[in-house]
Formats: sequence, structure tokens, C-alpha cells
Amino acid sequence: GLDTKAPDLIQRRKDWNTTAPAAHALPTEIWRETIARHQRCHELRKKLRAGEVKEPADLVTHNLDIRQFVQDVIANAPADLALALWKSLRSLSVLDPTCGSGAFLFAALEILEPLYEGLLERLRALLADWQAAGEKHPVWEKEIKAILDAVTRHPNESYFIHKTIIIHNLYGVDIMEEAVEICKLRLFLKLAAQLEPGQPIEPLPDIDFNVRAGNTLVGYASCDEIKRAFTEAGGSGQGLLQGIETSLDDYTRIMEQAEDADRAFKRFQALQDTTGQNASEFRTAKDALEKRLKALRSQLDRFLAGQYDQKNLKSDATFQKWKNSHEPFHWFVEFYGIMNAGGFDVIVGNPPYIVYPAKVSYELRSECFNTLECKNLYGIVFERSARLVKNNSWFGLIVQMTLMSAGKMEILQDYLLENSRLHLSPFPRRPESMFDGVEMPVAIGICSPKNEKTPLYSTSRVGRIYGVERATVLDTTKFFEHDVRIQGSRIGKLGSKLEKSIFKRLRQEGSLNIGALASKSEKHRVFYQEACRYWLKASHRQPYFKRNGEVILPPHGRTIFFRNPNAAAYTACLLNSSLFYWFYSSFSDCEHVNDEIVRFWNPAVDWESIDWQKLADGLVNSLEANATEKTINTKQGHKIEYHEIKASSSKPLIDQIDTLLAEHYGFTEEELDFIINYDIKYRMGLSGGSAGEEAGDA
Repeated sequence: GLDTKAPDLIQRRKDWNTTAPAAHALPTEIWRETIARHQRCHELRKKLRAGEVKEPADLVTHNLDIRQFVQDVIANAPADLALALWKSLRSLSVLDPTCGSGAFLFAALEILEPLYEGLLERLRALLADWQAAGEKHPVWEKEIKAILDAVTRHPNESYFIHKTIIIHNLYGVDIMEEAVEICKLRLFLKLAAQLEPGQPIEPLPDIDFNVRAGNTLVGYASCDEIKRAFTEAGGSGQGLLQGIETSLDDYTRIMEQAEDADRAFKRFQALQDTTGQNASEFRTAKDALEKRLKALRSQLDRFLAGQYDQKNLKSDATFQKWKNSHEPFHWFVEFYGIMNAGGFDVIVGNPPYIVYPAKVSYELRSECFNTLECKNLYGIVFERSARLVKNNSWFGLIVQMTLMSAGKMEILQDYLLENSRLHLSPFPRRPESMFDGVEMPVAIGICSPKNEKTPLYSTSRVGRIYGVERATVLDTTKFFEHDVRIQGSRIGKLGSKLEKSIFKRLRQEGSLNIGALASKSEKHRVFYQEACRYWLKASHRQPYFKRNGEVILPPHGRTIFFRNPNAAAYTACLLNSSLFYWFYSSFSDCEHVNDEIVRFWNPAVDWESIDWQKLADGLVNSLEANATEKTINTKQGHKIEYHEIKASSSKPLIDQIDTLLAEHYGFTEEELDFIINYDIKYRMGLSGGSAGEEAGDA
């Protein structure tokens, strides 16, 4: 526990909160961060020497440079491995299911390009080594020379690589046809930019069948879905397709047509790998493919409309209206070869954050999705991605941080955890957002194959940043494996064993929660602000707030009533503490505090042994003394007078409260030091930032 007689660890580390010199630090780093980064580096080297990094998930969990790892493997690969890597890379399918104008496909291209370059360099080196040594490897030499000859038939190596990636690796779908056209145009321009002055422009590849317009969430995603549609109802051969007689023979016919279309696609794709192809032959191949796909789409659109509503089949007009609003996209036909082989190898993207069904014009069938109750398209796209990706493959999306904390996302969390581990990196929007122009808290969510030997979650701590830190924040993010999820849907944003240890100390057996201290009597109350960035504002007194001269409680806040004044004072101290700020940050959306998370708190079993009223009075006196009186006139004609609190000026008193709480919970000095200095750079405006206050908070 906390040894108050030992040399004061916090005092010894006081200089750790000063800006580290540029020779040692990354932009805006304070010594506390620099030291932690170096410690992590030593820990990683120790794990690598001990052979503890054994599989791809370990590379992610330890946040190692996977691309550099692969490039190192390529640089020393023997011939059989190099050729196997080439074949795997060329067949790798990367999908963005809501691709928009193609930002994530471009990112995938940038990652794949140096891998292709490294492999071509390695293949040339192998041939040169064999020639110098007089070695003969006829089978390998034949394969390698065929690859290198293909490169020479193109204007230059960079053009060949980009063309190969665009044709063979990148796939996208988006409901906005204009966005799809922009995406394809950007890829074409990127390819054309690889030409050097004076080099002739060969016909650009046609990727109309790689990047396509349609509704990711409406349509048959797999062979199993269409088979069920043909066979599940009745027992007499009439399937789910209302008004249409169907049987397994119809299913077989559809699958044969899909296979024919896939063969046509492969022929069309092979033509694009060649140079100087006949334009007429190319056009004929494309027309044949489009004709086959169009026939399949027409049948499946009708079948699907019938599953939605039999009335859709009564006239061409009603069917067309349904089709225009739903824009169906049948994955198992449009990407038959990939889906028939098990799915895409990688899925990445940033799906829309849109409330469902209120903000969309189409309906999703409950039989097709488990996650409709998430009430947000990003959750449903996550489920769709899980079904489109190949078994034992990885997929990841950038979504709202509510994925980690909202009650309505519990069903999505449970769905993903059935077959996956979750790797989660949360980023609030203050002081600045992780992604420029995205003004909301987000989380990078990655699903990897489930391993029963490891915990369900691998998370980083809350990732607050200044804008200049964007370039390095992902490289320095530290992940921690754990199994902490509270209240069904709040996954802990924990980044170390120390944080989990603190959490475990807070969950003392036999202790009551704050809710048990509450009372229906309105005599002893605590008011707290719902909005919270860096400081939670709470008071056991009436906050200063007037509207048109009348004293009222500030809006956008909550009140809890308690059974005695000491319980109210304890809660006021707690809510202002850095300990509760850490708890709130670790289990909320990093934007709002509510009764659910406040009442969940467990006071230490001996919390009543302290006179909290004296501490609460002193803190509130300090907050009020450091506050600035503000007056504003609203658009509604009201005159508002309030105190703008500057909690950072009362940090020494808050530290006293945290020290007492630490003693009661049995914290170590290391744990107390962590809590007192949690988010210190942003809360206190260190390294050139401004103090983390919320303007306008009462």
C-alpha cells in the first residue's frame, strides 16, 4: 500500500512534468512521456530476445512495425519463400466496404507498394547470386524470369507495381455512385503519374468490376444466404421468395451462372495483365462479363424484393421504386471468386456514423443482421464486414468511440467477440482530434482471430493528442491485454498492468456503491456537470448561476441526493478528483458523465472515517475563488450570469483528495503517482498547450 513515511515518489518526480528537450523527445513530450517511451522500448527488446513475439497478433499487441518486419523477411527470403510471398501478395484482396472516394484504398496501395518493390529486388538478387555461383534452379528460374519479363513489358517498374495492385488487390463498394467514379479516377491518375516524361501511355486498366456502386448492407452476401432464400420455407419447394416458386434446382442454376460470370471476370482481368491487347477483344470480354452480371442482378433483385414485400412484385413501377431506394448489391455474385474462396483477406474502412433507421431511406431485414439494435450504420457495417472477411483473417474499421462504451453497442461487442479478439485504440476529440476535420471521439477497432489462451481485449489508454502529435501517436501507442468490461458494454480503455491494478483495488468486496448512499430526501445534494473534457465539475453547494437575475441550477447538469452531509461531501470530493477523472476517461465516451457511471462507483469500505465536509468545503471555496464571473445574453433574450471554473488552479487541493483516496484503497506510490499525473500535459496545458478548461462550464 501507500507508505507515507517513505521518500515522496511524487516529489522526486516533480521535474518529470517539464518539457523534455528536442534532442530526447518527440513533439510536445514531457519527461514523464519520454521516460515511459524509453522504458517500453527496453521492455520490447527484452520480449523479442526472449522469443515472446511468436505470431501476427503479438506484432499488433506490441505495436511493432509489421510492414518493416515483412520487408526484412523479404530481403532475406530463399527462392521458395520469395515466390510464395509473390503469389500470396498478388492474390491478396483488400476491401473497403464503404470506400467513398478511396482514401483507405490509397492507404492500402501505399502499404503494398514497397512490398512489391522488395520482392522484385529479391527475385533479381536470387538470379544474380545463382549466376555468380554457377547454380542451376530451372523451375524457380523459369517462374522468376516470367515475373521479371512481365515487368519489362510495362513502361517502368513503378507503373507495373501500381497497375498490379489496382487490378489484383484493391476492391471497394459505396452507395454513392459519384464517390465511386471519383475513387476510380483517383486510382487512374495515381497510375498515370508513375509514367516518366516521354513514356507512352498504354490503355489504363478497367476497374469497373473492382470498385462498384451499391448498398453494402442490402443484398445477398454469401452462397448460404441465397440458398436459404430458395429452400427454407414450406417444405414443398417454395422458398422464402413470396409469390415465386423456387427450388434447389433454381439455386443450382444461379450458382452455375455465377461461376460463368466469375470465369468471364478472370478472363477480363487476365487481359489487363497483358500489354498491347486488342481493343475489340477487350471490349468484347467486358461486354460479355457485364451481360452475365446484369442477368444475375436482375433475378436476385427480384428475389430479394419479394423477401422484403410481396407487393414489390406486383408491378414494375413498385419494384423499381424499391430498387432505387435500396440499391441492392449482391456480394456473392459481384465478387463470386473471392466470396466462394471464403471471403476477402483484409477489410479496412471508415463506415458512416448514421442513425438507423431514422436517417436512411431503406430498410434492413432483421433476419440478415444481429446488430440492428445498435441503431447506427457503423455497427451494422462492422457485422457485415465480419461476414465478408475470410475466416482467420483480420479486419478493422475506424468508428465512433461509443463502440467501447455505449449500452446499445453491447450487442455488437458480443457479436464480434464470438469469433474475434478486439484490438481497440480510443481517441477523444480534445485537445485535438486524431483525424484532421473529424470532430468527434473515435476508436480504431481491429478484429483478429480468436485465441482462447489470450484475453478478449487488447486496448490502449485514452489517446489525447495535440495536432503535431498525429504523425507519431500511432507509432508510440502501447497496447495492454485484459478482460475488463463493466456494465455490459463499457470496455476498459486500459494501457498497462498498473491501470488494471488500480481498477481491481477500486472493486473492493463488501463495499457499497454511490447509488446505495443516495436518498430520496432532497436535503443533502451534489450537483455535477454532464460535460467533461479534462475536469469534472461537482459541488455539494448551489453553484453560482442566474438567469434574468433568478438563481437556478445550471442546465446540462445532474443532481444526486444523499442520506447525510458527509456522503454528499465525499461524493463532491470524489467527482472532482483525478482518480474519478481517470475512471470516467477509462469507461465513458470521454465527453459525458451520467448517473450510471457515477452510481457505479464503490467507495472504500472505511470511507466514513474521514471528515469529507472539511475537504469539500475547502475545494469548493478554492474553485469559487479562482472562478471568473461571466455574463452572456442568449438569442432567446435571457441574461445568464455564471462562474467559469478554472479547476487547474485548485490542483494542489485535488491532489490532497487523491492522496486520501489512495490511502483508503491501498494504492502503491507508483499508482498514486500515475493518478495524480494522469493526462497532466493536457489538463494543465504543459508543453506549450493551454490549460485544459471548458469555457462556459459552471
